[in-house]
Amino acid sequence: MSQPTTFSAPVVAMRDYLLGLQQRITSAISEIDGSAFLSDGWQKAPGEQLQGQGVTQILENGPVFERAGCGFSHVSGPKLPPSATQHRPELAGAPFEALGVSLVFHPRNPYVPTVHMNVRMISATPLGGSEPVSWFGGGMDLTPYYGFEEDAIHFHKTCKAALAPFGDDKYPRFKTWCDDYFCLKHRNEQRGIGGVFYDDFSELGFEGGMAMTRAVGDAFLHAYLPIVERRKNMEYGERERQFQLYRRGRYVEFNLVWDRGTHFGLQSGGRTESILLSMPPLVRWAYQEHPAPGTPEHRLYQDFLVRRDWA
Repeated sequence: MSQPTTFSAPVVAMRDYLLGLQQRITSAISEIDGSAFLSDGWQKAPGEQLQGQGVTQILENGPVFERAGCGFSHVSGPKLPPSATQHRPELAGAPFEALGVSLVFHPRNPYVPTVHMNVRMISATPLGGSEPVSWFGGGMDLTPYYGFEEDAIHFHKTCKAALAPFGDDKYPRFKTWCDDYFCLKHRNEQRGIGGVFYDDFSELGFEGGMAMTRAVGDAFLHAYLPIVERRKNMEYGERERQFQLYRRGRYVEFNLVWDRGTHFGLQSGGRTESILLSMPPLVRWAYQEHPAPGTPEHRLYQDFLVRRDWA
């Protein structure tokens, strides 16, 4: 992708890192799946609500991943959308630029969990002409359909280790934040086993915030790939498949009803196909479906879709 020369040095540094991260992740996933990602570059023309460009990489109907989407975007706009100023009312109406990498991987095998990861930076110039204000967000979380304690422990310990250099408070704070955020409030139910999540983060300054965000991005493959390797060849049948499709419905509900990133993209006039790359390819809903006590499906609700100290 061509790189315009008008970006500030901090934005260029973050942009270069994000493009490299996207390539590293998609290359690793492609190797496991044996399928290539489709790379779809796009550009927002001047005069639209948003300007900018990005690359959406998508793998569909592979033997390991039924749908794996990983998108990079770098956009600017004349006015921050409401979803970005909930905690920064002084920036309401400010021009901004936002860049990030976001991914969601939906595996074919129900024993392999769905995973989400996002790292991003937003920079806005307050009305009145003062210096730009930058902040970071990101994290990763795991959504299993069948629970394995060793997978949950590995995922959380990897997240904890990535954040350790930035203060002992970061993992417990961001773990709690993740549990609070990835909760389907209309069902009073956790989306998965969580991970870490942070938003509107600027307390370490630009350099510290960028270093922490890079550490989270770099930890993703270490957190997820060992789980994929352990579970991708496990045998399953129609029962497990149907439960996977049912639980995917919860994923759709969260993304459309509660996810701030989805709202930010749609409210700001972002590229709809890229924003919704997180949606699973197949899903089902059923009325009042409850797994029988003692089943592996019931154990997911009882032991995994609850807030626990995994690390």
